[in-house]
Amino acid sequence: MEAGGNNFDSGQQPQEQELATKMLQIQSKRFYLDVKQNRRGRFIKVAEIGADGRRSQIFLAMSTAAEFRDHLSSFSDFYSSLGPPNPDNVPDDGKLKSEMMLKRGPLQDNRRYYLDLKENSRGRFLRVSQTVTRGGPRSQVALPAQGMIEFRDALTDLLDDFGTDDGGFKGELPEGRHLRVDNKNFYFDIGQNNRGIYMKVSEVVPSLQVKSNFRTAITVPEKCWTRFRDILADYCDKMTRAHADAHDHHQGGSGGGAAQPARDVESFAGSAPPRI
Repeated sequence: MEAGGNNFDSGQQPQEQELATKMLQIQSKRFYLDVKQNRRGRFIKVAEIGADGRRSQIFLAMSTAAEFRDHLSSFSDFYSSLGPPNPDNVPDDGKLKSEMMLKRGPLQDNRRYYLDLKENSRGRFLRVSQTVTRGGPRSQVALPAQGMIEFRDALTDLLDDFGTDDGGFKGELPEGRHLRVDNKNFYFDIGQNNRGIYMKVSEVVPSLQVKSNFRTAITVPEKCWTRFRDILADYCDKMTRAHADAHDHHQGGSGGGAAQPARDVESFAGSAPPRI
């Protein structure tokens, strides 16, 4: 097992960290199992590289990887019970055994995984397809049936080392806040989606043209809240100093002119009166 490195965004916070990786050579294919972690949690990326260099990949949450590991055992047992391939006794769709896994995450990023043990002219293999219920392309890898046990054992090693907890934030989010300034209302709402936690700042202003309010909003990802706060605090400090300087300047200019220096007064007092 090899430890991975960190990827950084603009040299600051790590966006995705590689924790470990394993490589398997199964027939003419190479498979990489990478344990990764980002702000959403921990997962395993499975990448397949064919003999022609083509690459395909799927992503498994740690809990889904554990379920997949168990399915690999049952598929392997079923495969062992099969006799030699018989071209005259193959289903029309080539499927010998099928299962489905559904991943329901806290972010409602539902993923379906279809496991199909298939047979064609090149042999028997397990096709694993990943889909997202809200749309998006389907991705899949094809594992030669002879390598299912080896793949399962490698997956088990990674799960033993890193557990089956997906990680990510599972606590309660802070309540929203409201701020009124003159005729404007500002709303601060904390939310969570498939990209992570964010703050939505909405500005609501009464509209005179229509009988409704005009609303605009910005979304600030949690990863930059600290920097966002620091920039705002810096502007607050600068404006506080600017107001103080303006006040001092106004006070100094309201006395009818500056007094003459003392040495000038003394010099004038000690001089001889002018001749008439």
